[in-house]
Amino acid sequence: MERMLATPADAEIVLKLYELRTEAVMRQARAWITGEFWPTTAEEFFAVAENPADPHNAWFRQVITYWEMAAAMVLHGAVSAELFVDSNGEGFFLLAKFAPILEAIREKNPTFLSKTSDLISRFSMAAQRYEAILKHVDAIRSSRNSK
Repeated sequence: MERMLATPADAEIVLKLYELRTEAVMRQARAWITGEFWPTTAEEFFAVAENPADPHNAWFRQVITYWEMAAAMVLHGAVSAELFVDSNGEGFFLLAKFAPILEAIREKNPTFLSKTSDLISRFSMAAQRYEAILKHVDAIRSSRNSK
């Protein structure tokens, strides 16, 4: 794919995405899903993801849908893929985090993080960023498991 310069409109979208991530509840939700929620089975995953009575269900949905919406903007050409990938890693982090149980999750929810997966399939820079983040997440997982 030919490298294209991002436009000022692309930059505005990326900055708006950043601004939305700083909202107080979103920060709490992101802190929980990236730091505390480490399911090891699809059952543990769905105990939160499909349970509206779980206090973290709303946070889960908020973060996942946020990153899928952001990925969809890239896939539909609303924002530069290169700028997005250079500026955002958390969506890739989440995909890497759930990678060990992703197949089991998708048996029940085939579209889970599908837009983020599509980014990785479509854009080599996204695939490279994901692979680097996957190594980092695997190291975190190993560290957590050794405690």
